[in-house]
Amino acid sequence: MNKYHNRKTVVDGIAFASKAEARRYLEVMMLQRGGAISQLELQPRFPMVVNNVKVCTYVADFSYNENGQHVVEDVKSEATCKLPVFRIKKKLMLALYGIDVQEVKNAE
Repeated sequence: MNKYHNRKTVVDGIAFASKAEARRYLEVMMLQRGGAISQLELQPRFPMVVNNVKVCTYVADFSYNENGQHVVEDVKSEATCKLPVFRIKKKLMLALYGIDVQEVKNAE
């Protein structure tokens, strides 16, 4: 267990940072199988480069296409969605990539 009380969970041989993220994985897999989403990617990486300087890399939980839209999701608890580092990376994603990261809230 880490400082945010997440429990690492393994599903389909894939390690997830929390039980909530593992549950969301099962949900998005069902959506993909049913054809509601496509091109599901786990833990996609987005380099954050400003004025040719790499500031950091944002690693989302999931990325997929839904109704012609590129969706990027991050599973967050109430505590972690308020962390300054996440808020900054979320704003950088919008500024650099035009992507508004969707926060999937969990009760963990």
